[in-house]
Amino acid sequence: MTRAAGRPLRADARRNREKILAAAVRVFSEDGLDAHFERIAKVAGVGSGTLYRNFPTREALIEAAYRNEVARLCDAVPGLLEAMPPDEALRAWTRRFIDYATAKLGMADAMRAVVDSGTNPYAESAELIQTALDSLMAAGTAAGTIRSDIRPTDMFAALAGIALTSAKPEQREQAERLLDLVLDGLKRAAPAAGD
Repeated sequence: MTRAAGRPLRADARRNREKILAAAVRVFSEDGLDAHFERIAKVAGVGSGTLYRNFPTREALIEAAYRNEVARLCDAVPGLLEAMPPDEALRAWTRRFIDYATAKLGMADAMRAVVDSGTNPYAESAELIQTALDSLMAAGTAAGTIRSDIRPTDMFAALAGIALTSAKPEQREQAERLLDLVLDGLKRAAPAAGD
């Protein structure tokens, strides 16, 4: 980002930046490394100059778009927990995780180019996602709606597996079924009558 250190972006500049990042995820997911900055700018509804001022290199744009997707995923947790019971919040968040994974898989070639340039955009993402999942599962356990014997790292592994095997848009129905299967397995069994 090319703003003065410590100076926040104006509201319109922040909106433009968000539009650019969303467009970048879409275009890189569709076109991979062949994505053109001009197309990203057009999809975002901004001029090419605005795009280049914010992201002077392809790698900077790819990394920022990826980090923005991780932040959106993780930042959703408090709002979900505030708006719904923990088990429903976990269910809603796992759907967002599959959306994130679909975008990430679509951007795989572009992400490899960033890694090849010497930057590791994945350095913090797994930890941030794991922390978000930990919060959701802790809330569900505290509410008594999910089992306490399942580790969040196990849930993360299950979600990653679902994402790898069925996160393509044409496989969304399968991903939904697999998520339901995993989430149903997390439910805390109701006590038997007479217990």
